[in-house]
Amino acid sequence: MTIVKQFSKYVSLNILAMLGISCYILADTFFISAAQGADGLTALNLVLPVYSIIFAIGSMLGTGAATRFAILRAKGDSSAERYFANAVEFAVIFGAVFMLVGGIFPQQVVSLFGGDPHITEVGAGYTQVFMLFAPFFMLNHICTAFVRNDGAPAIAMAATIVSSLSNVLLDYVFMFPLGMGMDGAALATGISPIISITVCCIHFFSKRNSITLRIAVPSMRMLGASCQLGASAFVGEISSGVTTTVFNFLILAIAGNVGVAAYGVVANFAIVGTAVFNGIAQGTQPLVSKAYGESDRAALRKVMILALSCAALLAVFVISIVMLFSEQCVSLFNSENSVQLAEYAVAGMRLYFIGFIFAGFNIVGTAYLGAAEQAAASFVAAISRGFVAIVGFAFLLSSMLEFTGVWLAFPAAELFTLFLTVAGLIICNKRMCKHEA
Repeated sequence: MTIVKQFSKYVSLNILAMLGISCYILADTFFISAAQGADGLTALNLVLPVYSIIFAIGSMLGTGAATRFAILRAKGDSSAERYFANAVEFAVIFGAVFMLVGGIFPQQVVSLFGGDPHITEVGAGYTQVFMLFAPFFMLNHICTAFVRNDGAPAIAMAATIVSSLSNVLLDYVFMFPLGMGMDGAALATGISPIISITVCCIHFFSKRNSITLRIAVPSMRMLGASCQLGASAFVGEISSGVTTTVFNFLILAIAGNVGVAAYGVVANFAIVGTAVFNGIAQGTQPLVSKAYGESDRAALRKVMILALSCAALLAVFVISIVMLFSEQCVSLFNSENSVQLAEYAVAGMRLYFIGFIFAGFNIVGTAYLGAAEQAAASFVAAISRGFVAIVGFAFLLSSMLEFTGVWLAFPAAELFTLFLTVAGLIICNKRMCKHEA
């Protein structure tokens, strides 16, 4: 199969899978908006950073370990097979911590992220339920990453799509016919990774599977090696949580709970936009790791050109859709027909989504660097867009332009990071040229 055909297969399947995940997040938001109104949206948005932390750890373990697995297997190294079990073991350990905190201190978690007494009461049950499923969220990232790297991207995509559709259906059943409210939404979300893992088992028990689960004492050395290559995936996931936390506190001071609810609408649509580029990044990763392990520089260059070109085209498409249909998108989540919420969110979407001109390049570029074992360059670019630049611009621009400045922080941070990503790719190319010489 040619590089172009492999790229088309892996990337299209992973974009569909990532869109599946983002759609069930949108479904959560829609049903919570219908059941709880602006208060529900505010509570949901305040605890989204907790999701981001859980997903970030799972993504780092899964992407990092699966990348090591792909590179070492391409080199014929027998230690490759140990990375799966090691990632699973640490997912259980880290997940147990979240279970404990969420099970005992849900009110404190909501309050910590800015909830007033009323919002804390609204969101505490939701937070407690979804945090109890933390190990399954992490294990799901690991299973889908390894299935994808073991040559079965269609099963990884099917796992994500089936679990997402199940989540939407269960959201409705638990929240409305069964009257469970936000707790029902959290339960539906918690069950979805279990369904995804079950679908992944189709590959694990098939003849094509080359992954073995050999339980041993967890290895910190292997964890470090995995985290090194999964760092950009970690930052990519957690950046939305950091951005949400910082933006929430700034917006609470500027526009109160309605402003936070408006940002919640924008942030949820931004998850869909990010999912498109994460799909390109995740689909590209197995191809890059394989080519890198085999020292096939021509294949590496071709994959990079295809990935960045695809990201540019999809960025134009995503931004065009938002500019044309932002009012209709916002109205889906404005069950109380709040004029103020609509004004904030429509203006916010049109400003915030400008950042995807640069974000697509950054997300795909940092993933490429990580997959090619350029961990330092990948981490620098990822840490900029995930923490340093976005936080810095949020405080700077909000102090100058208030709410408008908050929306513009994302485009400014992505533009700044673009220069770091380009520099990383140039350095990566030069190092590979020297290695060949």
